[in-house]
Amino acid sequence: MTQTARFPTTLTRSPKPRQPDSALAFGKTFTDHMFLMDYEEGKGWHDPRIVPYGPLSMDPATTVLHYAQAVFDGLKAYRGADGTIRLFRAQRHAERLGKSCAGLCIPPIPADLVRQSFEAIVGVDHDWVPRTEGTSLYIRPTVIATDVMLGVHPSHSYTYFVICSPVGAYYKEGVKPVRILATDTHVRAVQGGLGESKAAANYAASLSAQQEAERQGFTQVLWLDGVERRWIDEVGTMNIMMKIGDEVVTPPLAGTILDGVTRNSILTLLRDWGHNVSERRVSIEEVMQAGREGKLTEMWGTGTAAVVSPVGELGYKGDRISIGNGGTGELTQKLYDSIIGIQYGRLPDAHGWMSTVPVPVEA
Repeated sequence: MTQTARFPTTLTRSPKPRQPDSALAFGKTFTDHMFLMDYEEGKGWHDPRIVPYGPLSMDPATTVLHYAQAVFDGLKAYRGADGTIRLFRAQRHAERLGKSCAGLCIPPIPADLVRQSFEAIVGVDHDWVPRTEGTSLYIRPTVIATDVMLGVHPSHSYTYFVICSPVGAYYKEGVKPVRILATDTHVRAVQGGLGESKAAANYAASLSAQQEAERQGFTQVLWLDGVERRWIDEVGTMNIMMKIGDEVVTPPLAGTILDGVTRNSILTLLRDWGHNVSERRVSIEEVMQAGREGKLTEMWGTGTAAVVSPVGELGYKGDRISIGNGGTGELTQKLYDSIIGIQYGRLPDAHGWMSTVPVPVEA
């Protein structure tokens, strides 16, 4: 056993074979190690450690399996041309995990400790960070309830773990627009619910609508609010933005959508560049009308996996509109290029978003 960033570390005796960067998909390959930490009521969070990647042993009555008391987050590590490994906005991701925990009655983990767990596990598995631009190491921190009982109330014990997966370029042949379908029959979240938490249950709630959209030839679902079924919330598992005339519009953080780290970063860049940006309610009727009048010139989703995902076509109640020329808009492409450039260390990091990962000396 060694000591890494003050966390006891047990290194694997059976390292896994590496895949070439060109063969990497998303979430299919996992690194040699994982970070673990436990919680018990009265004792708090304790025993942080890095161990070889492997199964978690759970009793069939473990709380998370029955009542979905589970949250997660996701961020990436990037290897620049200079060989330096950088994390994108690690502290903000750590803080957001704490907010998600609070939303599901999970005892929060100090954000600095969460950030240190990211740095430690990437430091140990630094050889797994791909070397081709466009590739990265995806980091998945997760908290699950581990009481062994049947009964609907918050657990008294939890496990926090972090696993990592080397992932390929999201757009292997350049940024490609998608087709999305606005649904007024399915609901993802409502105010007072779990919409602003990155809870496992939110993703289960999205599956039925996603399948319906795919059956109709669309790539993603555009979610509307759960009360009036007319106010735009999110697209798929991403935040949504649109350029209507000279205004860039995105729904406000009002309890039903995730406080996206990429969303926040893009809004910051847009304001740096002098764009007219509004965080306001926007209805599906307004967007469809703007599309018919040619005022909806660009629309894109924002998230960790894709950075931006341009929308080329929007469907709603049998009506379809093409956005812009159906391709990737100029502003959308600029945002993608700018974020990617910062992440790989090619462009200046004016806001201090990137942090470097220390590599253990013994490595």
